[in-house]
Amino acid sequence: MKKQAVVVGLGQFGMSVARTLAERGVEVLAVDIREERVRVAASFAAEAACFDATDTNALARTSPEQREVCLCAIGDDSREASIICTALLRQMGAKRIIARANDTLHARILRLVGAHLVVNPEQEFGQRFASLILYEGIMGELPLGEDLLITEFRPPAAFVSYSLADLELPRRFGITVVAIRRAEKGAVLLPDPQEPLQADDVLVVVSKVGAVARLIERS
Repeated sequence: MKKQAVVVGLGQFGMSVARTLAERGVEVLAVDIREERVRVAASFAAEAACFDATDTNALARTSPEQREVCLCAIGDDSREASIICTALLRQMGAKRIIARANDTLHARILRLVGAHLVVNPEQEFGQRFASLILYEGIMGELPLGEDLLITEFRPPAAFVSYSLADLELPRRFGITVVAIRRAEKGAVLLPDPQEPLQADDVLVVVSKVGAVARLIERS
């Protein structure tokens, strides 16, 4: 049976999430107050509906309690609506509510009214993008919980021809290499502690925030 999701708010973030979920086989009900956005979502979502998400009766008709996840992605234009929608979803028995926040205060309120998870996509992207700007070797970052990151980066020149056992990254920097992308083989490899690193390797690591930056600065 397909998983079911409700996505409320079809701005750039909500539309992107709704489309991606649909592409991955999730049965998506896309909701927005703007008809033009609903028409776009109708081209890929299982259902698309145009109504005000603060309307209790209209929101109840989406049966949030029967769906695996409900995303309240209402944007900057209506903070009050996002809070009301999140509270209503919780009251209606939604199993998992993810809400988009604009700032710290907004996030705190969304948690208080019932969101199981609060995200701030602009802030999170900005933090990851800053690392790409500051450190040329970093190719991408992905949060893993509250204080851990998965990072892809090219090893500094000083690391090339040394093995992971030689470099002792967990002891020296608190960094664990979980995979290596090697251009010559075109594949993601499990790390061999005794195999020397190559100049075109890309390391996929798990670490605390800032650990990879410290490694690059000290190398």
